Amino acid sequence: THNSPAVPVVRQLPVNTEPLVAENRVVERSSSNFIAEAAEKVGPAVVRIDAARQLSRNEPGSLNNPLFKRFFGDQLPQSDERVRRGTGSGFIVAADGRLITNAHVVDGANTVLVTLKDGRTFEGKVKGVDDLTDVAAIKIDVKDLPIAPMGSSERIVPGQWAIAIGNPLGLDNTVTVGIISATGRTSSQVGIPNKRVRFIQTDAAINPGNSGGPLLNDQGQVIGVNTAIRANAQGLGFAIPIETAVRIANQLFEKGKADHPFLGVQMVELTPKIKEEMSEQLEVKLLKDRGVLIVRVVEDSPAAKAGILKGDILQKVSGIAVTTPAQVQEEVHQKAVGEELALEINREGQVQNLKLKTTVFPESALSGD
Repeated sequence: THNSPAVPVVRQLPVNTEPLVAENRVVERSSSNFIAEAAEKVGPAVVRIDAARQLSRNEPGSLNNPLFKRFFGDQLPQSDERVRRGTGSGFIVAADGRLITNAHVVDGANTVLVTLKDGRTFEGKVKGVDDLTDVAAIKIDVKDLPIAPMGSSERIVPGQWAIAIGNPLGLDNTVTVGIISATGRTSSQVGIPNKRVRFIQTDAAINPGNSGGPLLNDQGQVIGVNTAIRANAQGLGFAIPIETAVRIANQLFEKGKADHPFLGVQMVELTPKIKEEMSEQLEVKLLKDRGVLIVRVVEDSPAAKAGILKGDILQKVSGIAVTTPAQVQEEVHQKAVGEELALEINREGQVQNLKLKTTVFPESALSGD
């Protein structure tokens, strides 16, 4: 007999003709971490700031946000080409509508748009701007707002966590994370020698639009104000210490301006090479090759009245040893305007102790004074 090969039996599965429906399940969030908790806590206090300023006749610009027309239509010029729009971040420091941001975010604007995380938009009044520290104060007329909790930058060290929240490139409430890369960066090191800030450096991503937003520690407390000041920086971000920002903002809210103590000297860090060059230029006998050398004294300034001379070498400010101009500035800016300072100088090998009272930093002061 002939045996035929076995034929496999195919069973047809039942066909489901009902339409597919996504199940509306509640998915539990993965275990929380300190970054998510910090962002959740502080995020509602972070705002978006849209500022418009009138341009000079030759400056290009545009007005793209229809909300500007809605809020400020009567105040803006008829031609869109005469207005420049900028976007940045800020954060709420008081439930009555007080905000902190960067001075360069508002950039000449008296009125700005402030958008909360919940989408509400308010007209904000710029209460004051301080270009020396790049801090600005804004007030919106609304109550019971969430507040960003304040921390301290005084004891942070490189390697600690850093969390940034802001609106980079217009992407609202973006959270980035990194570490504290360095502390006490001088304005000269950062590339903006006309500022009076000792910056926090971080590798948390800070891009245009992040400016004015908070830098947080791992507890979700504000330790700095982010500032995107180096357009060519990659992996480098900088922040203004929160103590500086709050001190300046309080003055701006109170009187519309901030006062900075002024000595009236121009200084350089003394090195063996500088010693050789400056001894001849200043016509003085420099017996040290390290320290802070006074190369100019402003006429009728506190330094001039105290008897400081070109060629003097600053050794101590208020009992604190100093070796760089940045250290001198830091010690001076810890004091209030008019507060007495004790200075120790070396003048041609002789140590002298002088006292002076600072005055308000004048707008006409040269960089480095």
